[in-house]
Amino acid sequence: MSTPSPADFAGQHITVAGLGVSGISAARALAGLGARVTVVDGGDGDKQRAAARELAAEEITVRLGDGATLPEGTDLVVTSPGWKPDSPLFAAAAAAGVDVVGDVEIAWRLRGPDAAAWLGVTGTNGKTTTVRMLASILAAEGLHTAAVGNIGTPIVDVVLGQGQDGAQPYDVLAVELSSYQLHWAPSLRAHSAVVLNLAPDHLDWHGSMQAYAADKGRIYEGNTVACVYNAADKATEDLVREADVEEGCRAIGFTLGTPGPSQLGVVEGILVDRAFVENRQQQAQELAEVSDIAPGSGTPAPHNIANALAAAALARAFGVRPAAVRDGLRAFHPDAHRIQHVAERDGVTYIDDSKATNTHAAEASLAAYEHIVWIAGGLAKGATFDELVQKSAARLRGAVLIGADRALIREALARHAPDVPVVDLDRTDTGAMSEAVREAARLAEPGDTVLLAPACASMDMFVNYNKRGEAFADAVGELTARDH
Repeated sequence: MSTPSPADFAGQHITVAGLGVSGISAARALAGLGARVTVVDGGDGDKQRAAARELAAEEITVRLGDGATLPEGTDLVVTSPGWKPDSPLFAAAAAAGVDVVGDVEIAWRLRGPDAAAWLGVTGTNGKTTTVRMLASILAAEGLHTAAVGNIGTPIVDVVLGQGQDGAQPYDVLAVELSSYQLHWAPSLRAHSAVVLNLAPDHLDWHGSMQAYAADKGRIYEGNTVACVYNAADKATEDLVREADVEEGCRAIGFTLGTPGPSQLGVVEGILVDRAFVENRQQQAQELAEVSDIAPGSGTPAPHNIANALAAAALARAFGVRPAAVRDGLRAFHPDAHRIQHVAERDGVTYIDDSKATNTHAAEASLAAYEHIVWIAGGLAKGATFDELVQKSAARLRGAVLIGADRALIREALARHAPDVPVVDLDRTDTGAMSEAVREAARLAEPGDTVLLAPACASMDMFVNYNKRGEAFADAVGELTARDH
């Protein structure tokens, strides 16, 4: 089969499903390549109509609301990540013999003969942090790189912009990939890739845990150098075993403990490599100190050490020197609302991990601290909390619950941590956060951590998790201001 090229899209009638960031990016890119593009979206609000007017000015047809059906004569459907596989539009495409792919697949098909290698990152949690760590390490090596994909930078735009207008071509791309994107990217073949972890998530979209895991595992298909897995999460290693990879591609594990051969791990506060060394049976290469991970923010949480090891493994698979791993980790600064130190007051530390929007992320966050007053709650999205509470009960000094589905957490605490004091705030207005922080401060003792790790989505009370984290930080600031 010949390698697709941009010219292959000229004259095709392509239907793009969704008016989100990736959909608009794909529509503009394909129209620029000479395709006849129609965008369909089930919404018909002010936001969709404004986007439709912009695209119409670029001779891109947009059909909204009831018009979001398959246009006659469609040659290819390009879907945005949020559209479910069982959508009627895709059933119509299948009946018409029309392929459905995602924006990542289009980007992969558009790469030129000298395209940058892709280092892929997926997993239930930690993707964005790992991709940004990886990009920082690659940049420290002097490579021209970018963090792209699900992180927010449409990969189609990056691929089409390669070398245009005198821009320096990329040497390698750090690519964050969601399970949605992987589902619709059958041709993707990364240089190396990692599945950081697997826990139930987005099961309403995928239909089952097995289907979700299978889509995550697609990132390993056709890898040429390394399939990186989490030694503490057997499911990720199983995906490596099942993958069809290029001859010579290696399985590389990462662990928070002492690494075995073909692994990266931690020895006495040092990140070490026993995978990309000449004699991995007897040698280990020092890469960095644990304190190099987000320096200045205190001891990094265990899951961020794991993220750093995964990023280091991918970088080493690409030939990056040990010194660049250290320098890249030192230069990296975590995004807001991810284990973010907000303040210390009366011996109590306040940590914002509003990004912990599911139980798996909250579990990792809770595991990072010894004595915790936990602020939790929001939209559960079908999650259950018994296992999370069971694993974390010994660390809890108290809990303050907010949000629409807080009763589910309260009941789990009653079953598995009955001695933990619980404050149940019967309100879902945004001002509840100030009361939650005051109650948490009341329960906390010197040496404790007040931790916002909601284990739930934010949309019952806040626009997004960023606004929830900002409300927490503001409330902590109010608490401090009252003492002065």
